[in-house]
Amino acid sequence: MKFNKTLLISILLLGGWVVASYAQVGEQRYNFSVGVNGGININSVSFSPSVQQGSLMAPTGGITLRYISEKYFGMICGAQLELNYSQQGWSEFYEDYPDLSYTRKMNYVNIPFLAHLAFGKENRGLQFFINAGPQIGFLLSDSHTISGNWEDYTGIIVEQHDAPIDNKFDYGITGGAGVELRTKIGHFQVEGRYYYALSDFYSTTKKDYFSRAAHGVISVKVAYLFDLMK
Repeated sequence: MKFNKTLLISILLLGGWVVASYAQVGEQRYNFSVGVNGGININSVSFSPSVQQGSLMAPTGGITLRYISEKYFGMICGAQLELNYSQQGWSEFYEDYPDLSYTRKMNYVNIPFLAHLAFGKENRGLQFFINAGPQIGFLLSDSHTISGNWEDYTGIIVEQHDAPIDNKFDYGITGGAGVELRTKIGHFQVEGRYYYALSDFYSTTKKDYFSRAAHGVISVKVAYLFDLMK
């Protein structure tokens, strides 16, 4: 299983960059842009056995670097690299036991490697774009809050509450779509994106309680980019 995950990441990384920046049949472009991004994560964790959860909303933001390499017919092709702070984790919610609550917040530095494909105006006007590719992350810290007397209730999974983070390196695939307004003072973006982790942050061997403990993150972000080279 670990071999398959590693192979998938390698294929995505190679394929994304090849599609975005190596094709030579289109009209060449040399557009390098930098900027900042920020927004909100809607977090959950895929546990097996499952844990009942609500949505945990948390901040994300960072730096964006983008290189547009060519235009192939109507499609603008490039590659995008980001360095982001991202707060992830989960929040447990039990409708039948409203006095119980548990939230785990995990702070990451994430680096997505994205193929960038866009359609629309190259200069001033609107573009619609798709970003997709692999992502790696490094856990900086984590914390939790808990309330209620959990010992009074049976049948609720609590093994995740006191478990330490076994794997601080996170990896998976991410992708999304958005719209960009291109103006003479820069480029303004709104994007929705989903991250699916292929790695588990708890140990998930046969002797461990969980066989799956991985992040799933929906992000809604805005960004501002300006051209350094065009």
